[in-house]
Amino acid sequence: MADITSKFTRSRSLPRVKWSQVVDHAILIAGALFMIVPLLMVLQTTTTSDIETMRHGPSLMIGTELDDNFRKAMFEASGFSGENSGMSMLMNSLILGIGFAVGKIVIGMMAAYAIVYFRLRFATMAFWLIFTTLLLPLEVRILPSYEITQKLGLLNTYTGLIVPLIASATATFFFRQFFRSVPEELVEAARIDGAGPVKFFIDVLVPLSQTMIAAMFIIMFVYGWNQYLWPTMVTTEESMYTLVRGIKQIVQVLEGNEIPQYGRANMLAIIAVIPPVAVVIFFQSWFVKGLTDSDK
Repeated sequence: MADITSKFTRSRSLPRVKWSQVVDHAILIAGALFMIVPLLMVLQTTTTSDIETMRHGPSLMIGTELDDNFRKAMFEASGFSGENSGMSMLMNSLILGIGFAVGKIVIGMMAAYAIVYFRLRFATMAFWLIFTTLLLPLEVRILPSYEITQKLGLLNTYTGLIVPLIASATATFFFRQFFRSVPEELVEAARIDGAGPVKFFIDVLVPLSQTMIAAMFIIMFVYGWNQYLWPTMVTTEESMYTLVRGIKQIVQVLEGNEIPQYGRANMLAIIAVIPPVAVVIFFQSWFVKGLTDSDK
């Protein structure tokens, strides 16, 4: 009788395996590996010399060239002018990403504020005209934008990189939806206190929009950081190259006796991943709250 009771107790103490959770976790792990393995392969090639990479390709062997490839990537200049080192390209990419994010947020907030709070006769039609621009890819309007930029003399400038693409229908849409959820009582209270349109915007709406601003900053920063086509057209001077633009130049096909600098290019690729990931991690909680919180 005691043996039966002990077996029954042990059988009750053992947790049941939930195969649905096992399958779910297996799928998640497989997806994570699918995303991480290419990055690990790139990281491995930064530890080996370019000749070994050409001979053997990516492998499981960890080399000793990590410090040398990092020095070449960040501090050694290359190109015809010798002005596109990793530090200068990193700075250009940061200026482009932050300029895109800040500019698109400011323009989007101002446009949404005018559409929601000003009694414009064609406000709804104006919003839908702005919204329909989401259906147009960058390639459709890039030639007119380039022609205007060239005529204004903004080639090879930060202004030419940022300003022509600063308007954002996405930011306007999200801020419009957010402003429409602001209680009307708050607007009436601001009017009673004598707050004008500018004061109400700066002192009331901007503080309330912090989570939405953080969410838009992540989206627009990553969008600006990953730009390749527009910087390629606008910048011809090597001192204005961004990271995404410069990596393509470093990895060249084999010409004569010149060996492509795989270690340097892959190191720059790893460095190019770090700032967007850092921004997403830093603003993650605000990003989720800004897009999902309905109690605004």
